[in-house]
Amino acid sequence: MGAKRVTLADVAKAAGVSSSTASLVMTGRGQELRISEAVQTRVRDVAQELGYRPNAVSVGLRKGTTRTLGFVSDSVASSRLAGDMIKGAIEAARERGFMLFIGETGGKPAEEAKLVEAMLDRQVDGIILASMFTRSRPLPDDVERTPAVLLNLVAPPGAKIPSVLPDEERAGREAARLLLEAGHREIHLIGAGPGPDDWSSVSVAARQRLSGILSALEEAGVEPASGFADPSWLPEHGWEATQRILARGAATPFALLCFNDRLAFGAYQAVQEAGLTIPDDVSVVSFDDASVAGWLRPGLTTFALPHRALGRRAVELLLELVGHAEGSRPAGPSTLVHRLPMPLRSRGSVAARTG
Repeated sequence: MGAKRVTLADVAKAAGVSSSTASLVMTGRGQELRISEAVQTRVRDVAQELGYRPNAVSVGLRKGTTRTLGFVSDSVASSRLAGDMIKGAIEAARERGFMLFIGETGGKPAEEAKLVEAMLDRQVDGIILASMFTRSRPLPDDVERTPAVLLNLVAPPGAKIPSVLPDEERAGREAARLLLEAGHREIHLIGAGPGPDDWSSVSVAARQRLSGILSALEEAGVEPASGFADPSWLPEHGWEATQRILARGAATPFALLCFNDRLAFGAYQAVQEAGLTIPDDVSVVSFDDASVAGWLRPGLTTFALPHRALGRRAVELLLELVGHAEGSRPAGPSTLVHRLPMPLRSRGSVAARTG
């Protein structure tokens, strides 16, 4: 069993003063209320000797802040891909003297509601509600009782909660333009497409990436050579789609635009099984920048999800709202949707088409 926490009453008793005197000294008001310097020194010395530490919750409640934030996610904490969101959030909170309470729901709405309620019971100054992948879904009712920010979640219609999202549509445009600038005109889409309504993933990323891709292709006067919509975006589906493209007799060189890295992993295997090479015969571009992407041979060119930056930005926005609620700032964030760019990781999977 751990040692009992030293209380202010313990300090007062050991110093031979009243609890109120000890409290005034430890809160820095001794001089103001004319407590002698000798008494103040004795109280502080006893507090140090006993190892007294103020109760952060009690102090916070008196000041109107506990300097704690809640972070409630579906499965971010246990996801290797999205765990950097938590790292970024923790870094930003720590730099500003805040602590992060982290809870995970496993994607269960009832668990999410309980966790939000538990965070509120612990008087957190604000809550970040996060998702492993960009999506839209109903929010727990209690989340609007406190300053809140959505991370990787699209706010429902009418909600006035700021959200932090990767700029998926912009990344889609840039991915298509990368292939177009390399001279490719036969571009096959794996994961969604070929039409604007041909997407079946619950992820908002599917729709936004597809929208950006198609807008860039349309500007160039190019139509997708084919499209393969798939809800799960797993390597086997990338392999199957690529097999079908090759079976149709697609003339090389051509390009594959995969909607995530896992699909690209399957495409790599299918291309290599067919005796073709990347990027000489087939160029491949993808999204997410999974840890294995840089280890493929050749390395996979992909647009990275900026997880750590997303987590940091969510904390920054939340603290703006917290400051507004405390009256220390004139206003909270004026923009409700904050989109962060997805940086390009240019590796060896794209070659310029000649001739």
